This record gives sequence, structure tokens and C-alpha cells, in this order.
Amino acid sequence: MILFRIVHYDYKIVNLALMKLFYLFLIVLVLQNCTKTNYPTNIATMEHLSAKNNPYFSITDTTKVQLSDEVWAKVLSPELYHIARQAGTERPFTGQYNDFDEVGHYYCAACGNHLFESTQKFASTCGWPSFFEADKNGVSYRRDSSHGMERIEVLCKRCDAHLGHVFNDGPAPTGMRYCMNSISLKFIPENDNNLKK
Repeated sequence: MILFRIVHYDYKIVNLALMKLFYLFLIVLVLQNCTKTNYPTNIATMEHLSAKNNPYFSITDTTKVQLSDEVWAKVLSPELYHIARQAGTERPFTGQYNDFDEVGHYYCAACGNHLFESTQKFASTCGWPSFFEADKNGVSYRRDSSHGMERIEVLCKRCDAHLGHVFNDGPAPTGMRYCMNSISLKFIPENDNNLKK
């Protein structure tokens, strides 16, 4: 009887130790994933490729841009190509504009089309930059049934780049939340000389 109690007691200690190790492993795994940043991997490269070496990027031209995937792959960074042309998604809380509140304008990073004003941006806890209103001449919409969900995809009206999705859980006055990928956006400050070109 005493031997049974000792073995049973040792089993509880081993079981408790294994549970502690398992929880420690989960915590390490979560913390490791929280510190990873997939997009953008190199903001300097993103800026360089999406605007300077992209002959289709213009904040003044509104002509529809229709290019093959091969051409887009040459003029966009790999990260931007994945999001804009293949409808990828940035990991939450990793985007350049998630916690960003400067005054200015947001354009499509692929073509330069005007999308949002900084006055339309609001603090959201979703992990992506969020806006309550978009430039009606800047975006278009498409039904998205991927990943077992029904959503409304937001696209650039000029080049059809994937920007993110829109949901009806935003603040007043519209009640909408445009949940965008930072890498699909290019921010130009209000007083930037590029706006005068």
C-alpha cells in the first residue's frame, strides 16, 4: 500500500513537470512567432522597387493599368507582388502603417492610385491599418469566398491590386472598417513635394 502511494505520488510529479514543460514550450513558440516580421522584410527595398523602378507608378495618372503577372513580378518587390497580385496577407501587427498616425495621403504601392486620407484612419485592434472610408474613385470591391469565409475584398481601382478587406464593424460615421495590408499602401506626407508633381 505504501509503495502504491509513492508510485502514485511520483506519477503526479512527473505529470505536473511534463505539463509545465508543455506550457513553457507553448509560451516560447508564441513569443517567437510574435517577434517574426514577414512583410515588409526590407522597407528600403519595398520603397525602391515599388515607386522608383516602377514606370507604372504615378500619383497623378488615373489611366487603368493592365499588366501581365510577369511584368508585375519585375517591377514590384517580392513581398508586394505576393500581397498585391496573389492576394496574400501580412501577418497582423507587423505592418509599417499599423501604429502610424502622420498626416497625409495613402496611395496604392503598386500603381500610385489615391486610396485613403490620414483623416479616415482610426486606431483598430485588428493588427492592420484600418480606415472608416475610402476614396470612392480609388477602390473597387469583389466577393471573396476564400479560406471558408465570406468577405468583401478591396482592390485598387486602377491596377486591381489586392489591398485587404472591408467589414461592417467600423466606427461612425460610416460603420465600415477597411482592413488594409501596409505593404499595399504608400504613404506620402501632407507637405511632401511629390504631391505637387
